[in-house]
Amino acid sequence: MQKFLHIALFTCMIVHAEAQKKSLQAEVYETSTQGNKLTKISGFTSGKNPVTITIKPEETYQTITGFGGSFTKSSAYLLNKLSKTNRKKILEAYFGNDGARYSLTRTHMGSCDFSLGNYTYAKIANDKNLEHFTIDEDKDDIIPMIKEAKAISKDGFKIIASPWTAPPWMKDNNDWRGGKLLPGYNDTWALYFSKYIKAYKQEGIDIWGVTVENEPLGNGNNWESMHYTPEEMTEFVQHHLGPTLEAQGLSGVKILGYDQNRGEELNKWADVMFKDEASSKYFSGTAIHWYASTFDYFPASLQFVHQKAPGKYLIQTEACVDADVPKWKDDNWYWSQEATDWGWDWASKEEKYLHPKYVPVYRYARDIIGCMNNWVDGWIDWNMVLDKQGGPNWFKNWCTAPVIVDPEKDEVYFTPLYYTMAHFSRFIRPGAVRIGFECLDKDLMITAAQNPDASVVVIVFNPSETEKAYSVSLHGQSMNGSMYAKAIQTLVFNNKTK
Repeated sequence: MQKFLHIALFTCMIVHAEAQKKSLQAEVYETSTQGNKLTKISGFTSGKNPVTITIKPEETYQTITGFGGSFTKSSAYLLNKLSKTNRKKILEAYFGNDGARYSLTRTHMGSCDFSLGNYTYAKIANDKNLEHFTIDEDKDDIIPMIKEAKAISKDGFKIIASPWTAPPWMKDNNDWRGGKLLPGYNDTWALYFSKYIKAYKQEGIDIWGVTVENEPLGNGNNWESMHYTPEEMTEFVQHHLGPTLEAQGLSGVKILGYDQNRGEELNKWADVMFKDEASSKYFSGTAIHWYASTFDYFPASLQFVHQKAPGKYLIQTEACVDADVPKWKDDNWYWSQEATDWGWDWASKEEKYLHPKYVPVYRYARDIIGCMNNWVDGWIDWNMVLDKQGGPNWFKNWCTAPVIVDPEKDEVYFTPLYYTMAHFSRFIRPGAVRIGFECLDKDLMITAAQNPDASVVVIVFNPSETEKAYSVSLHGQSMNGSMYAKAIQTLVFNNKTK
């Protein structure tokens, strides 16, 4: 009898060991309409017919450059008006190890609409050698903001700089808005880039990359802009900007072309920029924006650009909830289908369908996942901080940011957009590789990546009205979980799961 008891006990131990072996463990974080804000989940509700999610680390795609937001004059100005405590609280939230850990950022060269007014680093007309070039305009706000973020960030972050326009005296219309660069100033404008990069370097700030021009198709001449055709930009990079940076010892600085909306126009630019070896030599990749639609992330055009330039960067450099004043301390608004974009009023009749009312949280989550799953390697939000009006903005082009402040009362509001961004930026680190997955549930949007430390990150977005139970399979092991309706979850499997 005792012999049989030993055998039974031994059998139970084997079964238990096998069960432990096949049990997959993850740290799970959720943001939802139920009130979770990047909340660590320790227990799950049981559900029938769980969705099967199979992670396929053997299927590898692009290497991730990073996620983050932008250092704008408006954001830096507002931080200067807050108490030191709240200023640090915001920067810690974006760059601290317990915060969003932003790894890829953007700033503007010279003024943009999210400035207090128009300015340039080259104020003296006809100064072809830029002997009077100065970045003094940035020394009271943008530069201190970047420096403080650098001091907080443990892993550091990359910065992409973008000009909205050349100084008016270099342009054919002598205006801040619209017009084109005069051919006689091609080399001067290229020199402007190199002087900016070197001046920031002297401040202890490395510029990782530049875009040639923010929105070269223009913005209706509403605020700072300068127009290029694909051929004109490619010629400028090929014969002026690229050679100038190279001659100045700045060949390591990445040059990203285009820097406007996805869709058919993006295809046209990719065709020209990457036509041949000569045209593409100095382009490190392509920059894109999301304003062509509130819900279509244009996977076909993203796939097209990847096929044209498979070894180059494809980075989303700007996105925001535009055309709406922020809602102050109203989380529900960010989860409701009330936001409108510029196209709600201004899009042509043929393109109205691209601009319906939308849910702000959904727009961010859906777009980032859709971009990642179509070869985009970096995703940058616009302003990090705005006020209750959605500014300051000299053109009164009000927008929403993940963090809203009331400088008069020294109050800070972290909107659900902040937590949505952090689901990606905090857990998917630079150098991660996007990996494959399989899921037959059409309600869910999913992406997955393996970090340099071998941890695997799975992000699941459930915009449906139904709570979802799921079973995740990875490395022959499985884990059961669940998530609320209208929720985002990040699942982190450490490197011991292999």
